[in-house]
Amino acid sequence: MTWYGAARPGPSRQSGPQHRTSDSPVRSPDELGLALAEAAVEATGAVGGYAGGVYLRSETQGLLRLAVLVGLPGDLMRPWWRMHVNRPFPVAEAFRSGQGIHLADAEEAMSRFPQLMAGLPFPFGSMYTPVTGGRERYGVVAVLRPATTGQPVGQSDRRRLDEVAKRLGTTLAGIESDGTPVQWSDEPIVARAPDSTGRTARTGHFEWDLGSGTLTVDDGLCDIIGADPERFPRTIEALAATVAPEDVYQLWAVAHEAGPNGMPVSRRLRLRRADGTASLVEFTGRSVHAPPEGAGEPGAGPSGRSRLTGLLVDLGAGAAGGEAVDRLPEGLFSLDRAGRITYLNHSAQNLLGGTRDELAGRVLWEAVPWLDRPAYGDYYRAALLSDESLQFQARRPEGEWVSVTLYPGHHGLTCRLSVLERPTYEPGSMSHPGAGIGQFASPADRASALYRPVALAIALTEAVTARQVSAVVTEELLPAFGGRQLAIYILHERHLYLAWETGFPTGFLEPFDGVGLDARLPGVETLTTGRPIFFESMEQLAGAYPGIPLDASIGARAFLPLIASGRPVGSCILGFDQPRGFAPEERTVLTALAGLIAQALARAQRYDTEAALARGLQDALLPRRLPALENVETVARYLPGTQGMDVGGDWYDVIETGSRIALVIGDVQGHGVSAAATMGQLRSAVRAFALAGREPDEVIRGTNRLLIDLDPGQFATCCYVRLDPATGAAQAVRAGHPQPLLRRPDGSTEALDLPGGVVLGVDADEKYPVSELTVEPGAVLALFTDGLIERPGTDIDEGVERLRTTLARAGGTTIADAADRLIREARQVVDRPDDIALLLTARWARTDTDRTLGGPPRN
Repeated sequence: MTWYGAARPGPSRQSGPQHRTSDSPVRSPDELGLALAEAAVEATGAVGGYAGGVYLRSETQGLLRLAVLVGLPGDLMRPWWRMHVNRPFPVAEAFRSGQGIHLADAEEAMSRFPQLMAGLPFPFGSMYTPVTGGRERYGVVAVLRPATTGQPVGQSDRRRLDEVAKRLGTTLAGIESDGTPVQWSDEPIVARAPDSTGRTARTGHFEWDLGSGTLTVDDGLCDIIGADPERFPRTIEALAATVAPEDVYQLWAVAHEAGPNGMPVSRRLRLRRADGTASLVEFTGRSVHAPPEGAGEPGAGPSGRSRLTGLLVDLGAGAAGGEAVDRLPEGLFSLDRAGRITYLNHSAQNLLGGTRDELAGRVLWEAVPWLDRPAYGDYYRAALLSDESLQFQARRPEGEWVSVTLYPGHHGLTCRLSVLERPTYEPGSMSHPGAGIGQFASPADRASALYRPVALAIALTEAVTARQVSAVVTEELLPAFGGRQLAIYILHERHLYLAWETGFPTGFLEPFDGVGLDARLPGVETLTTGRPIFFESMEQLAGAYPGIPLDASIGARAFLPLIASGRPVGSCILGFDQPRGFAPEERTVLTALAGLIAQALARAQRYDTEAALARGLQDALLPRRLPALENVETVARYLPGTQGMDVGGDWYDVIETGSRIALVIGDVQGHGVSAAATMGQLRSAVRAFALAGREPDEVIRGTNRLLIDLDPGQFATCCYVRLDPATGAAQAVRAGHPQPLLRRPDGSTEALDLPGGVVLGVDADEKYPVSELTVEPGAVLALFTDGLIERPGTDIDEGVERLRTTLARAGGTTIADAADRLIREARQVVDRPDDIALLLTARWARTDTDRTLGGPPRN
């Protein structure tokens, strides 16, 4: 395992590059940190991952913190350092549920955790396993790995990750039993997994007697040159025979240049082994002067002899490859998974603006400030999290533009730089640090920029119909991001149909209306892949989709998938007048808002379907016409609400029961199909009890018990009046319903004060008192639901008084005109939260031929 810098990363890169000095020693991980890091590395390797980590519970209740991060730069993943357990993310769900979560690819992740893909819209697979010890749940082990599209995560990988989590849980339980709290409140440890593809360097030692030409070598050197240690002649000529002929002279050049000061001299040689393989080696030697032969012994010679001692290091083919790459005009460099530069050729040095010694080992965006732009962060994340190459443009400090291409691999990135001609446009987020909604100069600027996306999110929760959703997006989303064009397509039977457009040339979008999901169009592909697509100019769009029809605009385009709870709904297109870049913050916000738009549209579709069903059900259940009686005239009005489902559970009825009639009005709690269905059942029950000759209180008691049996959680109000047309005698029963109004022949009108019981559906043993009243000839009895008298912000008594006054002033009108007048004001209210039902009953004498209401004239 390799530890980078301090065990805890320094300040974010907005603070500038940080360099460790002698005053800032590396902090060694404690027992807890080491256990977590080892587990994260093991888990990542066990399931073929390229990145992973461990989330651990913290001192804050319900908050997990990333304790260890393997295979990714810590600063790039800063937004995911903290995770609340109640959030809709796989880490949180794995911790809450205690069950592993295994996501094979981005499509599965999008269907189950759209918020995760909104922040990381890249093609990768992932696995999450809770870490438990005994009854304690400590955290979650997470691993990112290549996507396996169409293939679920295998059982063997699931088992291996479970085993790692189980061992870690046992270790953490032991640490906790020793008195160490198993919590994490610091920044994460950033670690790198061992490189399984690395080769071990081979070295061989030699001693060369320059006088005799003999060699003393070890087995390592014989292994490098491919010789049998038992049969190698151990002469300089034998070694030279394994060297390419054009490099042989360098053996003697080393011996010649190794001076008396003992300084080493190195040369690179190319070996040609007997088995046909070849490699580059580094031959290093230094001169050592031996004492005269036999010195200190009888017969020793008068002069010493020279020897060369040193190393032969096998560089393999890599060094030769590096030389070849140095000759390329394009800049090539490589990054490990922590973003550190591990290699760069000469051209890359020139373009990045530094030497190998200055750049190698440093994080790219810290070592090269002009590559540290907010707009580039998403590209680095995308390359490190996916296996797809990608390209972006960047501007060097000198004003020169370069193309940066990132080629991801399991252990890092290979990057290519090539010089571009000056583009016809210069996206602000690419050329200026600070562009993008997340990088404004002051908190006030940032709050101002974020206001409209927040306003959109709020407004979408109130939009009901698809047209309302589209209007909200037009009013809030376009201004928030400076857009001028909007198109929303709805998916129906595997085709996309244009539901809303604004800002496009007339007729331009018609050819795209009704396209199938097999069409190669960005609006289709964003939906089928579940990933947003951004083009900074129409030039880029045309390059990615040759032959696609384009309008006269030169601006940017954003194609957003509309997916709600894993179900494709449609796609959204945002158009801009001018070319522009899309900062990472903008991409994240747009992707998240697309999810909200999709949910609002899905809700609108459900609304349309359910409203049509409920409306049809309600129309079928309400009386088609009221009975025509000799001495009694009845009229009814029904006005649906304009908020919510646009249909509710209000009902009215007039029932002939022999010589008397029953006047009924009721209100079921809620809206929609359920309320309408309950209303129909209650209406049928009341009608059945009434036709059976039950007394008024028995009718209401029976209906109450029926509602409790049907749906214990449903409530309803009701007012039931049994009237004798011949005498005007009436008996009334009220169950939580508003008091009726009685208008006498002289126009005086009052709200009756009838005793009543609680609403239906609460108490099966509730008693409902019966009130006696008389309806004189020329009098009008008004039954209504609370929607007619309730107004937001006003007392209900004010509504009753307003209705009473209006009815009192209805003299000289017919009962039908009076009914229209009573609901006229309600009709003018745009946002009407509740339905309105009104039933007026007038009793006339047999001799009355002028059936207009008496009392004060109509004004």
